[in-house]
Amino acid sequence: MEKKDLLRALPKIDDILRLPVLAEADLPLPVLTDLVRAYIDSLREGILQEKVTALPEKDELCRQILAQAKEKALPSLRQVINATGVTLHTNLGRSCLSEAAAKAAYEAARRYSTLEYDIEAGARGSRYSHVEELLCRITGAESALVVNNNAAAVLLILSCMAQGGEVITSRGELVEIGGSFRIPEIVQQCGSRLKEVGATNKTHLRDYENAIGEETRALLKVHTSNFRIMGFSQSVPLADLVALGKKAGLPVIEDLGSGCLVDLEPLGIHDEPTVMQSVKAGVDVISFSGDKLLGGPQAGIIIGKKFWIDKLKKHPLNRAVRVDKMTLAALEATLRIYLDPAEAVKEIPTLRMILEEESVLKEKAQKLCDKLAEKQVPVSLLQDVDQVGGGSVPCQFLPAWAAAVAPENCSVDQLEERLRKLPRPIIGRISHDRYLLDVRALWEEDFSYIAEKVGEAVG
Repeated sequence: MEKKDLLRALPKIDDILRLPVLAEADLPLPVLTDLVRAYIDSLREGILQEKVTALPEKDELCRQILAQAKEKALPSLRQVINATGVTLHTNLGRSCLSEAAAKAAYEAARRYSTLEYDIEAGARGSRYSHVEELLCRITGAESALVVNNNAAAVLLILSCMAQGGEVITSRGELVEIGGSFRIPEIVQQCGSRLKEVGATNKTHLRDYENAIGEETRALLKVHTSNFRIMGFSQSVPLADLVALGKKAGLPVIEDLGSGCLVDLEPLGIHDEPTVMQSVKAGVDVISFSGDKLLGGPQAGIIIGKKFWIDKLKKHPLNRAVRVDKMTLAALEATLRIYLDPAEAVKEIPTLRMILEEESVLKEKAQKLCDKLAEKQVPVSLLQDVDQVGGGSVPCQFLPAWAAAVAPENCSVDQLEERLRKLPRPIIGRISHDRYLLDVRALWEEDFSYIAEKVGEAVG
């Protein structure tokens, strides 16, 4: 047909909506109308660009519209299968909650709660009371406060404790976190001035000492949780910085980043300080994330001396960055698990995945390979390495095992795209022309689904 004839033959939107298949579809009329209009517009554009040379039959037209409707009905924020091997994958939501924490968040969301109600007094209470006692008990801190993430925690701390003055920190600790947020910019946003001391690789106690002046409001220590300076390097021990702060009458603030509540050194994860070590060193105010090594929901946790935490609670900015009921419920449940550190290592998914023994991973990967082979997928067992991710433990590589798929009927890129575009996406990684399904962050209950979908994608 000629282009002009095809354009004339385009069906009217009302006529399509009357077709029985669409008329009986369980979709709101405005949604269905928009889909039909968009489909007709795409056909018209295709005709004009000479990409469409024949109009589809009515049955095919309805099938394509309903397929688009099904795709658009999927929630944008939905569950994925993480086969990348990165436990704290920022793009995929970082920590997975424990069953207890997920249940607590669900219960807090679906009904009314004691968010700011004191049962004993029968009066208004504090939302921080649900986690403050637990945080103090676990870490040894005098007081605690929770906000919506660690960047907000640092913003609140500096706005309250250093506004209008100088904050001294080491050049080697001027970190950039995800999304291009940098410590110098955060300090500036808080109405403070940053005073850098030392060199990139070496900072001495005398550098801090010589920099203290009348405008100094605080000494800031930033844990380089997403990088390390190696070789000819030196930083000031926390205890020495605290001693200097006391001598000068200045508070010491530490942005600890990951916020580990279990000593991972004996378990094979090196060079990651614990929150308790900072408390023991006498740091005045410490902040860290809830959804990294702690393994809870996204939150900025602030602990330290009661004098300073009370000031933070009363600061106007605290209202803007306060945490919601679902986060508090999940965090409380997570912290209760930490009352028994041995239990935490087993029950909190983040810790369990990071600390999984290599022999267990190999056995798990072999099970996945067997499932894939049953679906005629060309697969082999592969030894590899993982990283924790999420700006945590940057120099530690973990032993890993994966099912390596070498598709024969499509390219690796095509396989990756097909699995990524599933209603429940599978996200793996490509290496040396193979598609790797790393098992560290996988649940075995998903193996059948993975095998079925990979089998369909390579077939």
